[in-house]
Amino acid sequence: MTVKYNVVQRANPGDRTNPGKFYPSIVSTGRLTLRDIAKLIADNSTLSSTDVMASIEAFLNTVPAQLAAGNIVELGDFGTFWLRNSGEGEANADDVTAKNVTNLLPRFTPGKEFKKVLRNVEFKKA
Repeated sequence: MTVKYNVVQRANPGDRTNPGKFYPSIVSTGRLTLRDIAKLIADNSTLSSTDVMASIEAFLNTVPAQLAAGNIVELGDFGTFWLRNSGEGEANADDVTAKNVTNLLPRFTPGKEFKKVLRNVEFKKA
């Protein structure tokens, strides 16, 4: 698989007077919808695209609900979803309440197979 990139100049955030350096920046070559993904999965399985759509919809409802229930969602070699929060600190442990949580973000840690696919990506200048 090949991923395209452009070259972009970025300023030094520590010293804006220095000339910026040039970096590779990934270029998207398209966008897939839920329906597109369902068709691709159906083409590689015995399920119809309608069955796949129903399964994906159930998955999309289940994962956030399980994260909201405090669970970590492990998907084998694909990876793991979990929640991370940021918050305001207090001087005393007894003063910390739920109101100290300021942000809640879903996180994803790729598993073995996911990482294996990404290791084999080749890059080509766009």
